[in-house]
Amino acid sequence: MSGAQAPVDPTSTAAWSRLTTLAGTLEPDLRGWFAEDPARVGRFTHEVADLRVDLSKNLLTDTVLGALLELAREVGVEARRDAMLRGERVNATEDRAVLHTALRLPREASLVVDGTDVVPEVHEVLDRVFAFAEQVRSGAWTGATGRRIETVVNIGIGGSDLGPVMAYEALAPYADGPACRFLSNIDPTDAATTLAGLDPETTLFVVSSKTFGTLETLTNARLCRSWLLDGLPEDVRDTAVARHFVAVSTALDKVADFGIDPQNAFGFWDWVGGRYSLDSAIGTSLVLAVGPAAFRALLAGMHAVDEHFRTAPLEANVPVLMGLLNVWYSDFLGCRTHAVLPYAQLLHRFPAYLQQLTMESNGKSVRWDGSPVTAGTGEVFWGEPGTNGQHAFYQLLHQGTQVVPADFIAFAQPSYPLTDTVDGREQDVHELLLANFVAQTRALAFGKTAEEVRAEGTDEAVVPARVFAGNRPTTSIMAPRLTPSVLGQLVALYEHITFTQGVVWGIDSFDQWGVELGKQLATELGPALAGDRDVLAAQDPSTRGLVDYYLRNRS
Repeated sequence: MSGAQAPVDPTSTAAWSRLTTLAGTLEPDLRGWFAEDPARVGRFTHEVADLRVDLSKNLLTDTVLGALLELAREVGVEARRDAMLRGERVNATEDRAVLHTALRLPREASLVVDGTDVVPEVHEVLDRVFAFAEQVRSGAWTGATGRRIETVVNIGIGGSDLGPVMAYEALAPYADGPACRFLSNIDPTDAATTLAGLDPETTLFVVSSKTFGTLETLTNARLCRSWLLDGLPEDVRDTAVARHFVAVSTALDKVADFGIDPQNAFGFWDWVGGRYSLDSAIGTSLVLAVGPAAFRALLAGMHAVDEHFRTAPLEANVPVLMGLLNVWYSDFLGCRTHAVLPYAQLLHRFPAYLQQLTMESNGKSVRWDGSPVTAGTGEVFWGEPGTNGQHAFYQLLHQGTQVVPADFIAFAQPSYPLTDTVDGREQDVHELLLANFVAQTRALAFGKTAEEVRAEGTDEAVVPARVFAGNRPTTSIMAPRLTPSVLGQLVALYEHITFTQGVVWGIDSFDQWGVELGKQLATELGPALAGDRDVLAAQDPSTRGLVDYYLRNRS
């Protein structure tokens, strides 16, 4: 299957018509469905690697599931998946293969793309990253004054930031190397606060930019270089950049011009999209923090889910099922947002990571052949961890007029076990967290009727305010513990969910042209903000007014 081959119009399929009819006649009744079907949980619960995924509290019947699976077959999900995994150029608008899955293939595997086996190349770069990380972690690599590296600052944006920072936060219990900070925003406040309190003699910078030309990243890199040189003794400044900066880039000439030794530049390939690059050299800062063994475990977890996605039949293929459910909700039941709610504080950046993965991938209005989409695409992903969200936005989830499908994520074992003592009795605090996790999905699914509210002796005047409609869909994902492998499994799971939805909609989930126009205009407007009145005069009235306000108030 060629990347440029016309996609199947999902709305033209028999399955789409069937799903439209089913949506129009659906009367969700999770209470009734569970009562009538003791096998429902077992039938709608699946295992993938270490993850237990319970789909039973979704607005799903066997008939709906059958139609969704038929839709997947009619639009060619399996064929498109196989084409991607073979290295065909499924990124049509950029004429590229899409092979983030190759980044976690084991060393003994083989995958030939355009006549070259990419697996040895992948492992050559990984080996170089691991060797460098071991030097830094052991103290063999030092700064310009001979002192050990204590802090790593990752300079990147988008996929070069969101993945590494999410994983670093998630794997904090495994971090036994230098502490990491992350600098992404071009707002100078980000650079100032990131560098605050650091010692130039013990700080290492990882500049992550494939082209070494990303505006935000290079601006921040220059700011950090100036900060470094200003803070070091004068006699070491000539060699300082080479000792305190490494690059994740393939533009070796630009790397060298910056002052970084090209031997300390770690590359990746054009078939690795930014938001799919955590498992490439983009993860260098993470390797420095947690070590090669933990990073290998992360890759192994990703690969385990890749293999499940590649081999499992559609009826038991977890990412396919979850992707199809998202299509069911967004295109047939009118749900435009999707919450991800990790009951694990260490995953507090996971929803933000998924925002880029899902919305940059599937926020498209044309298909991969350039024709307009024929159905709604993408959802707005959002979320917060654990009980924090309960005290913020769960009111809307339970009793609002919008139905928001939600993924709940939890772990049987805490990363930091603690007990509380109340009235002389010890309470496992993780049990309190998990009680909330279970209670929320139950409450959302089954609600509370007016009769149940009245039975508690509630004043009739407030009964309506205390009724919970229920039938709010949730997916529960559990694992024994948040390990590097399990984190990798979660990342790969959502990558393939995103892919499945993209195939159904016929869109290229691997380009991101929508981010380009604003960047282009920002470059053009720079002179106006610097006071160029001719450039300013060429702008629209609103833009002129905003820039004029800035110029008046900046002084």
